[in-house]
Amino acid sequence: MSGPLDGLLVVELAGLGPAPFACMVLADLGAEVVRVDRVGAPPIDPATAAYDVLSRNRPTIGVDLKSDDGREVVVALAARADAFVEGFRPGVAERLGLGPGELCATNERLVYGRMTGWGQSGPSADRAGHDLTYASVAGAIAHIGRHGQPPTPPLNLVADFGGGSMLLVAGILAALVERAASGVGQVVDAAMVDGVSMLMAPFFGAFSMDVFSGPRGTNMLDSGAPYYDCYRCSDGGYVAIGAIEPQFFAELLVGLGLPSSWLDRQNDQAAWPELRDAIASVIASRPRAEWTEHFGDTDACVAPVLPLLESATHPQIAARSTVIEVDGVPQHRPAPRFSRSASGDPRVGRSAVGDDAESLLTGHGVSSEVIGRARASGALV
Repeated sequence: MSGPLDGLLVVELAGLGPAPFACMVLADLGAEVVRVDRVGAPPIDPATAAYDVLSRNRPTIGVDLKSDDGREVVVALAARADAFVEGFRPGVAERLGLGPGELCATNERLVYGRMTGWGQSGPSADRAGHDLTYASVAGAIAHIGRHGQPPTPPLNLVADFGGGSMLLVAGILAALVERAASGVGQVVDAAMVDGVSMLMAPFFGAFSMDVFSGPRGTNMLDSGAPYYDCYRCSDGGYVAIGAIEPQFFAELLVGLGLPSSWLDRQNDQAAWPELRDAIASVIASRPRAEWTEHFGDTDACVAPVLPLLESATHPQIAARSTVIEVDGVPQHRPAPRFSRSASGDPRVGRSAVGDDAESLLTGHGVSSEVIGRARASGALV
């Protein structure tokens, strides 16, 4: 891979979810990421490796992190790295001898990224959790779902990837920028609860102003407003309507053949049930494809609700090659795009074992003596 981060070396301690996603993003942007998995973990199966999109663009080596020889390999690798990423519970990396105290003492320029749900401090720091746990506590899940129904888990996009991975990426990149001035790295404490709270920024103000404070599913953006929701078509497909601004709402009314008298009642919540019924009745009269074509050249903010693997067929997605194939597996193209730093084609993740692992480590400055001891003791495979 080429890209704006070309020349940066990142060491990743293998984990699940948000830390691998963050390292995938860094690798997509051109950083060379070496993923360190534990000895004994199943090796990457070449037959299924292409399906593990989160592991793309980086080799994986197996290291026994609990042995002195294995730890020595990681310390030596981190001594040449620009960034180090781990997603353990607080204190685990320190117990392995791979905490920021140890690694940053060897490499003062190292940016040490820590990805957790609760953060490195606080009464819940040592507790287990998942995306839904963190997003619930941080105030997002209570407001996602329909009126009168339980909150809806929004996949694991909110805490794991939006509030977690992307916050970690931003933190690492910010620390690298600061390092250019100070010459010294630092620890990045990326907590999903912090990130979800950040994602809720506009709603803090909206709730304080009492403009977004009703029960779940009764407000403008949570399916309460009939002009901001999804509707079922005659063929069972759905279209999404997001006609918030008056001029867009006016185009929606024209496209649906509804009377312009609705313009003055767009935000009259007492009229919302009647408007919803009117929109639903019209949308239900045609299949999704017809509505897509009907509204295609308008600003009514109507779009087909496309399943993931169908999204590549949308003209805009196709024109930008937003969805590509790597070894036959559809996935996202690296983003964002840059005017000078063009990204290369993504690669399937692979296991680096034996001579490949030795060559990889030697290329990043790990001595043959350190590698030999680790190989001899079984701490490196």
